[in-house]
Amino acid sequence: MESELAQLQVRIVRYVDDAQPGWVAIEFADVGGQIHTVVDKVPIFTSEDICAESTYPRVGMLPCTVLKRWRDEDGGDLVRITIEHPLGDQSTEGQSEFVVMAGQLAEKKQRAR
Repeated sequence: MESELAQLQVRIVRYVDDAQPGWVAIEFADVGGQIHTVVDKVPIFTSEDICAESTYPRVGMLPCTVLKRWRDEDGGDLVRITIEHPLGDQSTEGQSEFVVMAGQLAEKKQRAR
């Protein structure tokens, strides 16, 4: 079965740790408005060379896999995503699946098997 790999648009909100290659916290909102935080290495979210002295927030991208797409009763395009694949990541609350608006995703990257 093929899965759609995508990039979720996120805000890099702070520098967390200098351990190589540098760690940052990102935030994004789900369809219900709940803010989720993920902490991981800088290169996961951006190709920029950022550090503790950089200006925040910054734009970033979170790799994810689209599990399902549908339209809600109000006509909004919704997407269920997981960050468990390809990253093996979770939010600071222990979640790896989220429902977001389709407009929060960047254009498709590739298809995974």
